[in-house]
Amino acid sequence: MRVLTTWLCFGLAHSAYAQQAADAVAPEAAVVGHFEAISPAAASAFAQKAANQPVEASNWMVAAANPHAVSAGADVLRAGGSAADALVAVQIVLGLVEPQSSGLGGGAFLVWYDAASGALTTLDGRETAPMEATPLLFQDDGAPLKFFDAVVGGRSVGVPGTPALLEAAHARWGNQDWASLLQPGIDLAETGFSVSPRLAGLVARDADRLSRFETTAAYFLPGGAPIAPGTTLQNPAYAETLRRISQDGVAAFYALGDQSIAADIVGTVRAAPGNPGLLNQWDMALYQVIERPAVCAKYRGHDVCGMGPPSSGALAVGQILGVLNEFDLGALEPGSTDALRLMGDASRLAFADRGRYVADSDFVPVPVQGMMDSGYLAGRAALLLGDVALPEVFPGQPEFDHALLWADDDAIEMPSTSHISIVDSYGNVASMTTTIENAFGSRLMTNGFLLNNELTDFSYRSHRDGIPIANRVEPGKRPRSSMSPTIVMKDGKPMLAIGSPGGSRIIPYVANAIIAHIDWGLDVQQAVSLPHAVNRFGTYDLEEGTRIVTRAPELEALGYQVGTRALTSGLHAISIGTTLRGGADPRREGIALGE
Repeated sequence: MRVLTTWLCFGLAHSAYAQQAADAVAPEAAVVGHFEAISPAAASAFAQKAANQPVEASNWMVAAANPHAVSAGADVLRAGGSAADALVAVQIVLGLVEPQSSGLGGGAFLVWYDAASGALTTLDGRETAPMEATPLLFQDDGAPLKFFDAVVGGRSVGVPGTPALLEAAHARWGNQDWASLLQPGIDLAETGFSVSPRLAGLVARDADRLSRFETTAAYFLPGGAPIAPGTTLQNPAYAETLRRISQDGVAAFYALGDQSIAADIVGTVRAAPGNPGLLNQWDMALYQVIERPAVCAKYRGHDVCGMGPPSSGALAVGQILGVLNEFDLGALEPGSTDALRLMGDASRLAFADRGRYVADSDFVPVPVQGMMDSGYLAGRAALLLGDVALPEVFPGQPEFDHALLWADDDAIEMPSTSHISIVDSYGNVASMTTTIENAFGSRLMTNGFLLNNELTDFSYRSHRDGIPIANRVEPGKRPRSSMSPTIVMKDGKPMLAIGSPGGSRIIPYVANAIIAHIDWGLDVQQAVSLPHAVNRFGTYDLEEGTRIVTRAPELEALGYQVGTRALTSGLHAISIGTTLRGGADPRREGIALGE
């Protein structure tokens, strides 16, 4: 009862956050009738999210960022498809209706639990740097470029990995015809979809950058004006791209040839006015998805598993939880100052290690075992035994089997991206985070989809004080990411699939939601709706419009700098027990559906 009472105080009920949640859901409610035409369950999913109630099911479930995409995945699962099949359908539709966040022009990480074997694995579909790239890619006469000077145009575009990942997952775990999984996206691209208020608002705010490139402007700013909410938007170029991939597989996307999709991507990148890039067709043709072992952390008798390097997600989430393992958070009130101090400084410690040690492990050695060692984390936890904020935070010295010295990174990650959680009727679980990085990526568009700006996740600097930075640009390398697709295991079985967009804030979003679910007993909808309090580098960001901002004076008294801001996560989670329970973040337009 203590947890529920505190939740009502700090969550949606009886707080300013209730109005924020209502505002977030209101645009969706305005188009419930439209989504009812897709699936009657979609409208009820809106209502449950607005009422802060999880969606329940016994057979299968999908949670993702747009009702059109969720409906496409639900149809696949209803027909007996696997989570891998549904993942393809969901991502293909997301690339159409939520183009600012993910799509064929981006990359993704997948964490997969295979019910038949009981095995957990990950697929790395992260973008790669062109072979012509050098550590000086984002420098001008030795000085780092400003963020948007680097982002907008061809210089920031890496080789997309999402199409290859989808095909690899389908080949291993799918049971439905490949072409049938792309058909919902083809149909919707041809007939058109209703532009959501969220997409329309983002286009309006980014109109200046979107207007720089003719193809992009023609799609998002027809006649020079941003697309309006409720407008029916068609994308015949995307439909044609999907037809080619439907018929020939993703070879149609990556293959060499003057008439290939790869040739169009390369031409768009290298001819980008004002900021051309270095991508060539061989970069595209040589791209490979990599299977990597999951990185798992012990927490309260659970194994919290996710994507290892080049993602920092599983390592940083695991370090936060590993440090907090030494403290009884369950005895503290959710949202209390004592809980926020521990969670915030544990996050700061993880981000310090992340900034120094984590990069693409195919290029630099990463001390994964040392960073996750229980003894090392207990030593880091000892730093939190005081009762005030840590005045300074430094990287630790995890056990390392290579005598290498790295400088701290300063890479910038902006909050866009999308997350998909799926459980199928066979017991398979998919947790995939997918992105084109910044909202609308590089702003370059070809063949009906936007191209990523993922290379700006590298450090713009190559060295600091003569010491190399692990996450510097190198040819063929994958930039470090914060994406944290996660599957939490209990006694060898999955009990939670979760992830979020949000740039580097993804890490505390996911860690905090796991704590809310495991330590405080909140269901998945309550956990993903919990007001955000995030600390990465010393300043405590509190979610504006929520009761959590009342903690600001107490946090300042502990020694923190405190700021309030919108913290627009996009958490999608499914808890797995005697029933399936799904939660979708009220800050965005996603839903959970199941039967």
